[in-house]
Amino acid sequence: MITLRLDPALEQQVNLTAQNLGITRSEFVRKSIINYIQTQKDKSAWKIGQGLFGKYSSGQTNLSSDRKEIIKDRIMANRIDE
Repeated sequence: MITLRLDPALEQQVNLTAQNLGITRSEFVRKSIINYIQTQKDKSAWKIGQGLFGKYSSGQTNLSSDRKEIIKDRIMANRIDE
């Protein structure tokens, strides 16, 4: 058994929604928790970021393999500019 404290506005929303659905508050909360758990279970890191991966391209295809050389070149370029 779980005891839950809700602020008055949320409690009123729970009451009204459960009443509109024709179920008890307990059943509404139980179904809401089950739905939330299922939704979270379906979210992998890949699915969450899928729309962002590869979205912004630098045009350089060698960033991971030549990262040290690229960083060194940028540092040297900044030193020359100073």
